Amino acid sequence: MRRLLVRWTLLLLAGLSLFSCDEQRKKAKIIPGDDTLTTGRIRISVDESFAPIIDEQIKVFMSQHPEANIIAEYKPEAECLKDMLSDSTRMVIVTRGLLPQEEEFYKDTLSFIPIWGRIATDAVTVVTHNKAKDSLFSKAEIRSMLNGTSGYSYQLVMDGLKATSTVRFLIDSVLRGQALSGNIVAATTSEGVIDYVSTHPNAIGFVGVSWIGNRQDSAQLTFQQKVRIAALQCANCEEEVYVRPYQANMALGRYPLNRGLYYILKENYPGLGKGFVNFLTHEKGQLIFRRGFLVPDRMSFQIRKANVSE
Repeated sequence: MRRLLVRWTLLLLAGLSLFSCDEQRKKAKIIPGDDTLTTGRIRISVDESFAPIIDEQIKVFMSQHPEANIIAEYKPEAECLKDMLSDSTRMVIVTRGLLPQEEEFYKDTLSFIPIWGRIATDAVTVVTHNKAKDSLFSKAEIRSMLNGTSGYSYQLVMDGLKATSTVRFLIDSVLRGQALSGNIVAATTSEGVIDYVSTHPNAIGFVGVSWIGNRQDSAQLTFQQKVRIAALQCANCEEEVYVRPYQANMALGRYPLNRGLYYILKENYPGLGKGFVNFLTHEKGQLIFRRGFLVPDRMSFQIRKANVSE
């Protein structure tokens, strides 16, 4: 009986040990740190296209919460998404959410699915040299320039030839999977795109509207003096009208190159990442997006008809 009791005891302990190991494997790999909703230090990766507006968001958030320190690294979108696998990166801000297969991957890897959501609407802005003869284009003309079948002799310039959100958007939404023309110049940043266009009369560039749409920003006002914002054929108009990426045109779907701005948060406790997401999705953060000439997606604004010269 004593031997039998010892044997059963050993089997029970072994079973408990296996159960404990299995439970450990199931536990989320991200565990609470020493940060809270309004205190601590985290790193986030942000699509370089949104550096001006996210810089402003972080500055205001940290001014309200002096014990919070959010360190943002600005890089191409694909690099931001790669950073999701890094333990040091808590959150990314990019132009898309997670795909179903990515959610499954993170569920297996982290034992939980990162939360994500859309926070604003951005637009890809087409910029030309100030002395360019053409500043009105249709989406079809933009497509033909991108795939190299256009009669235009413009030199196209982007913030890289791959891995950036602008390049991905143009391939997915304008070219619809067609290959880009080989006659495209790659600048390293959005500011580099603007500088290139300003010094090359035959160049056309593509940048996010937050880099050039804000007339109240002295740096962007300088950019607007260097280049001209082109108008594109309205995507939702009965008449042939050309519109620029103003907020009303973006909100009403009139501007044809709209895209979303999303956060993806890798945090399974109420930490500083969630505190910053709360800020971005509520009134103050949404008003900052509005002031930065993006369209807030978490707040309702009245749109009134007015006669505006475009």
